Amino acid sequence: MGLDFSVVPPYANILAIGLWWTVFLTVSAAALSLLGGVVFAVTELYAPRLVAYPVKALSWLFMGTPLLLQLFVIYFGLVQVGIDVPALVAGVIGLGLHFAVYNADIFRAGIVALDPGQAEASRSIGFGRLQTLRYVMLPQAIRNTTPPIGSNMIALLKESSIVSVIGIAELVHAAQLAISETYRPFEFYLTIAALYYAINLVMEAVLRRIEARVELSR
Repeated sequence: MGLDFSVVPPYANILAIGLWWTVFLTVSAAALSLLGGVVFAVTELYAPRLVAYPVKALSWLFMGTPLLLQLFVIYFGLVQVGIDVPALVAGVIGLGLHFAVYNADIFRAGIVALDPGQAEASRSIGFGRLQTLRYVMLPQAIRNTTPPIGSNMIALLKESSIVSVIGIAELVHAAQLAISETYRPFEFYLTIAALYYAINLVMEAVLRRIEARVELSR
């Protein structure tokens, strides 16, 4: 009876591997979500309707369905049509696209909020639409949306635990393996909660430094 954390150290290697995969998955999915967010936002704002409407439909689909269902469709569903996606790739794609559509909303709002006169001024000095977007609009929109994008990245870290359902050996999956042998769930769940909190603190510190640099660059 009671808590006995002496059962945790023998499984430190398993938890360390789970921690590594959690960090790797979070960083990879975050990069995809940021790139996808910019692409989706620019496409919805400036692309022809024939291209913009499918992207809007995809965004609506990812916003309107649970992340768990999206992972199941990517990992289990695509196999039925001949597309075999490895679990890790499915996890990165699922998490990345799920948060990309939310990032796209933020980036789009950041672009729309900019003074239209800046685009006109850049055109007057010879910049084309793509150059205006790349050198004038997007850098400012990204700087202005750093805090909400940072919040999305922290949310992505927390949601990464869901990929354990498709067999990725991240922290929750690693803890479940240890629990299946020790029958001590509370100790392992508390341990990985502390690890998630530690990662969260590191991410918050990094985001604060980025926000501080952004403020200095204004």
